[in-house]
Amino acid sequence: MKWEGNRESDNVEDRRSDGGGGGGFGGGRSIGIGTVVLALIGWGVFGINPLTTIGVLSGGDAPQVQQAPAQRPPGNDRQAAFVSTVLASTEDVWTQIFRTGGAQYQVPKLVLYRGATPTACGTGQSAMGPFYCPGDHKVYLDMDFFDTMSRQLGAPGEFARAYVIAHEVGHHVQTLLGTTAKVDGMRGRVSQRDQNALSVRLELQADCYAGIWARHSQQAKNWLDQSDIESAINAAQQIGDDTLQRQQTGTVRPDAFTHGSSAQRVRWFSEGMKTGSVQACDTFKAQSL
Repeated sequence: MKWEGNRESDNVEDRRSDGGGGGGFGGGRSIGIGTVVLALIGWGVFGINPLTTIGVLSGGDAPQVQQAPAQRPPGNDRQAAFVSTVLASTEDVWTQIFRTGGAQYQVPKLVLYRGATPTACGTGQSAMGPFYCPGDHKVYLDMDFFDTMSRQLGAPGEFARAYVIAHEVGHHVQTLLGTTAKVDGMRGRVSQRDQNALSVRLELQADCYAGIWARHSQQAKNWLDQSDIESAINAAQQIGDDTLQRQQTGTVRPDAFTHGSSAQRVRWFSEGMKTGSVQACDTFKAQSL
């Protein structure tokens, strides 16, 4: 991935020197690519039901915590520069898409942290993997997750990491378009199984939006080759619910899926990349995922 020399975003907040911390403010629901990873590890290693883990991580009230002033990443941090460059590209792509549709894109912030950090959705923890908080319009990322992707999940490669960031930005797009609020409005009104099914459609749509970003950023920058695309598709395969369940327990429970199967995640990322169309990413109207 030829990302060096491209514009870096000014919307990256570096909390890595804060030393982690508890607390949080409010009780919104965080949406993440990695929550199910911790849930399944918890089930396999600690005997914790993954649905319970996901429920705990997806919200909860917490006392307000005063956050230190935001800091920019140091200029010599190559990994932070990569994240900033990918975020800048998502800003460019989604600003143009929203403008074409007669709307104004509101850029999200991306917070780098270590261990734990307060968010408007409660305390963010690195074990949750990257996640987006609708309450404060911020993506949260402990970059140690990139090592987890490479060493534990079998998903190496810079574009695989870029896909993760673009997926979380996809959740921000869903928030701006009102999709997240509609899904959250169903919580408590449907069964756990139906709630899981809605979560799957939400996550697959974020995958599709990541594909949209990939298509438009490639058209603008020509910074990808075939191996980059393959690394993103491999990442989508490795973090599918069925793959993670099979690795941890040896069995697959589709009714417990919250992010979608490997095949579904690949399909919807590929759909976004093939079409570049927001309309083509309407997973909620799709008869088959």
